[in-house]
Amino acid sequence: MARTRSENYDGIHLGILTNAAMLFSQQGYMRASIADLANACKLSRGALYHYFDSKEAILYAILDAHIREMIARVNAAVVAGGSTMTQFQNVIRAIVEVNAKSPHEQRVLIHDLSFLNEDEQQAIKSLERQLVDIVTDLLVRLDTEGKIVKRTRKIYTMILFGIINYTYTWYDPKGGIGPKEFADVAVELFLQGFAPDAISSPAIAGRRGKV
Repeated sequence: MARTRSENYDGIHLGILTNAAMLFSQQGYMRASIADLANACKLSRGALYHYFDSKEAILYAILDAHIREMIARVNAAVVAGGSTMTQFQNVIRAIVEVNAKSPHEQRVLIHDLSFLNEDEQQAIKSLERQLVDIVTDLLVRLDTEGKIVKRTRKIYTMILFGIINYTYTWYDPKGGIGPKEFADVAVELFLQGFAPDAISSPAIAGRRGKV
């Protein structure tokens, strides 16, 4: 017999994902039990299973929704147009803003992806590659000096993601620097460096010329 949906099904579904992400982020996916999930979501176990078949299904739904939201926001930033620099800046703003409002989901993505089965992991990684490809394409278009070659393509892109993807460990979006300003600082730092004229080391200077 098919399950019937309540009028507030979507709201409860979203609430489960939000509360589960917080629980997994704070307690760890493996340590969180179904009873813990039910308590966090203020639902009975039976009600929880009405929406998801398993704890793993909840984890997959959290990661899938998080990455898809980010891709949608990033695609919208590209479609909005403007110069390559404008698109790049807006894409980084979109990523930072999603991470800033979803720190628990981002933590779970980084730490708990490996607990999904292989097919589910590959599905999430495929979505991540879409995001990486968009950013890489913009970087290549911005690279007027030919620094990004096949050997360094992944390095440059992942250094940038390293700057903006681990902010959940320390960044407070309600503090003195909001997500938009943080994104702009990250863009400026990545593209121009902190003190490019201060680099006097021959090794570093030589490296800059070769990369």
